[in-house]
Amino acid sequence: MNSKTCELVVIGGGAAGMMCAIQAAKRGVDTILLDPNRQLGRKLRITGKGRCNVTNNCDIKQFMENIPGDGRFLYSALNRLSPADTIAFFENAGLPLKTERGNRVFPQSDNANDVAGLLARLCDRYGVRIIHTKAERIIAENGAVCAVKTQQGRIECRAAAVCTGGLSYPLTGSDGAGYGFAKELGHTIVSAKASLVPLESDDDYCAQMQGFSLRNVALSVYEDEKLIFREQGEMLFTHFGVSGPLVLSASSHMRKMESAKYRLAIDLKPALDEKKLDARILRDFEKYSNREFKNALSDLAGYTMIPVLVKLSGIPEEQKVNSITREQRLKLVQLFKAFPVSVSGTRPIAEAIVTSGGVSTKEINPRTMQSKLVEGLYFAGEVLDLDGYTGGFNLQIAWSTGYVAGNSI
Repeated sequence: MNSKTCELVVIGGGAAGMMCAIQAAKRGVDTILLDPNRQLGRKLRITGKGRCNVTNNCDIKQFMENIPGDGRFLYSALNRLSPADTIAFFENAGLPLKTERGNRVFPQSDNANDVAGLLARLCDRYGVRIIHTKAERIIAENGAVCAVKTQQGRIECRAAAVCTGGLSYPLTGSDGAGYGFAKELGHTIVSAKASLVPLESDDDYCAQMQGFSLRNVALSVYEDEKLIFREQGEMLFTHFGVSGPLVLSASSHMRKMESAKYRLAIDLKPALDEKKLDARILRDFEKYSNREFKNALSDLAGYTMIPVLVKLSGIPEEQKVNSITREQRLKLVQLFKAFPVSVSGTRPIAEAIVTSGGVSTKEINPRTMQSKLVEGLYFAGEVLDLDGYTGGFNLQIAWSTGYVAGNSI
């Protein structure tokens, strides 16, 4: 490919890029979609543990409550393509969906490949020309896009849509290239940070419990001793700290990692208040009254966690259960209700599900997704300084912004 001509070049064949290309081509816009991967939607195919949390089945007001940054920018896009519209889009195209806990929407097949595959087929149906190569730069003359330079040559065009994703999962192609394109054309880049990411801890007992998972626990996050997050679900101890669905959700609320101090408290028995838990512990202690303390917690905690609970409780491991005082027991109750984990930082951005930061939305028209600085330059998806909490909100941002860009070009 030395030189080609089209009306629109979409850079990036992920969720936002395919939605943008489909909408533009549907309207008769001659569209080329650039993606270096052999398969379109590579990151999409691994989201939601390979199940793909397509969107969140909620209204726009609820949606906005799950956008921690400048959510107002999204009002126009969400009114054009709401979560309900997204559900209808996929189901009308032949992909049955289902709604699960937390209003999370998944394909009935539980297979993310079905979502990516459907979008790829729609690209084909509407005549999107797909070229598997990497964009190198966007060329603008007299304040307007005129071409895109790729590894295979130059494409003359009247518009370019940057849908390159952020910096998370770089092996899928999210390598931050879109930030470079935007910056070269005069756009401001808000510093990219990890969001929806595992957390690191200096507590040596996290590594001791590596691979041990907790279910039906409640996780609380404190920012400078102020409670900022509490949710129930599943989490996991790792060699570096903690991970799992609850931790990923919590991390997106922890947005001052450089300046604030964070700590976690895990309620191991959220169904029991302190009084009921104390009564439960008493029953177990009566049952195992002649045992040493270290051997009396098997009905209350997992085998891997017992040595850690014993150590943190301050009760000597060889103390006979029948000699444990009320004061010691109440300290154990408090430990079960608020198991402590310090936070020293997040894992690297490459391990994050979503990138926070990106192209400043102040320089983008929210009604069209067009740059306010360069005519014919559009942005959609994670490359923008927009991100949401876990639960399908980030993919909906990609669908809505891609839809608006594709219908505006």
